[in-house]
Amino acid sequence: MNEVSKRILIRALGVASFFVLSGAMMWSTQSTQEGAASGVATRRIGAVKAVNGTVITLTPDSGSDLKVTVQPATRIVRIAPGEKDLKNATPIQLQDVQVGDRVLVGGKVSDDKASLVASSVVVMKRSDLEARHEQDLQDWQKRGTDGLVKTVDAAAGTLTISARGKDVVLHTSKNTVIRRYAPDSVKFDDAKTSMLEEIHPGDQVRARGDRSADGAALTADEIVSGTFRNFAGTVVSVDASSSTLSVHDLLSKKNLVIKITSDSQLRHLSPEMAQMMAKRLKGATAAAMSGGSSTSGSTVSDQNGRSAGPPGGNGAGARAGGAPDLQRIINRVPAGSLADLHKGDAVVILSTEGTASGPSTAIELVSGVEPILQAAPNAGQAMMLAPWSLGAPAADSGGP
Repeated sequence: MNEVSKRILIRALGVASFFVLSGAMMWSTQSTQEGAASGVATRRIGAVKAVNGTVITLTPDSGSDLKVTVQPATRIVRIAPGEKDLKNATPIQLQDVQVGDRVLVGGKVSDDKASLVASSVVVMKRSDLEARHEQDLQDWQKRGTDGLVKTVDAAAGTLTISARGKDVVLHTSKNTVIRRYAPDSVKFDDAKTSMLEEIHPGDQVRARGDRSADGAALTADEIVSGTFRNFAGTVVSVDASSSTLSVHDLLSKKNLVIKITSDSQLRHLSPEMAQMMAKRLKGATAAAMSGGSSTSGSTVSDQNGRSAGPPGGNGAGARAGGAPDLQRIINRVPAGSLADLHKGDAVVILSTEGTASGPSTAIELVSGVEPILQAAPNAGQAMMLAPWSLGAPAADSGGP
C-alpha cells in the first residue's frame, strides 16, 4: 500500500466521523457541567499540526487552523479508539501530545475564531488509530462484501445486492450503522448517517457483517451506499483555472462538466498497457458471446465491473482467488494530472452523482483508453470498480 492509499485508508475508515460521534458523546456525558462552570463556548475536533510550548496548532476537520492554548488547569486525557466515554481515559501531559494525534478540544474561542483557550483536551494517539484502522481493514476484508443493489425491502429491513454475479441478501437491524456518500463528494468522511429507505436499485453498496454458511446472506453491522456515474467519452475542453473538464459522453451524446480535486485519481495508460487490456477485454467479450470461457488470462466482468473469470488465472492483476482484476492493473499506473489531458482524448470516468447546482466530481479518470474502447465499446464498466478505492480503502476480499 502506497502512502497516498495509507492516508486515504486512515480517513476512509472514519477517523473524523468516529471521533465526532464518540467525542460528542464523551463531551455531553462528562464535560457538560465542567464546561458550564468554566465558560466553555465551543468544541473543535481535528489533527495536531504542531506543538510549540503551551500552544497546540490544530487543523480542524473543517475550517482554518486554530491556535489552542493549554493552561496549567487544562485537563488532558488519552483514550483508546472505540471508547464511548471517559471512564477509561488516562491523564497525560502536554509533552505527550504529538503531531498527527487526533484531539477534541473545548474552551473559550477568541472573537476572530483563530485561537482557543482550552479547558479540556481529549487525545487519540496516531499510533493507536493506525493500529485500530488496520484491524478494521482486516475485518472489512474478512467479513465484507460489495455489489450493485437489486431490490430494497425497507419493511423487512433487507436489501439484495448482486456481488460478483451472485445475489446476497443483507439483513439490517436497529444496530446496523448505515451511511451514504454525499452526492458531490468522494470522501468517506463526508458520508452522512442514512436510512435503508435512501438506498435504491442500481446504487453501489459495501457492507460488513456475519455471513451465512452458504454466503447467500449477511447480517450487516455496517452499510455504506452511494450513487455514482461510470461512463466513457472524449475530452471536449480543459479549464485548468477552475480544475474542470468538459467530456462528451459517448452513450448519452451529452457534454458533461467534471470537477477534478486533490482527491481525484487521474491515470494515463501507456499504449502497450492499453493494447494488452484491449486484448483481454476483446477475448472476454468473444467468450461471453459464445458461452465459453476465455483463454490466456482474459476476463469476463460481472455487474460490478469486477473480473469474474477464469478461475485459477495468474496474470498481472489477479485477485487473491486467481481472477484477473483490471482495476488492480490500473492502480499500478503512475498518477497523472489535468495538464496531461487534451481535446479529443478518450477517457473512462468514475464520478460522483453530482448536484443540480454543480458538476460531478471525478473519483477516478483513466486516459489513453482508445484501444480499449475500440475493442470493447462497453469497456468502461469493466475497467472501473465501485469507488471504494478512494472513498474507502480497496481490498481484495470484499472489504473497503
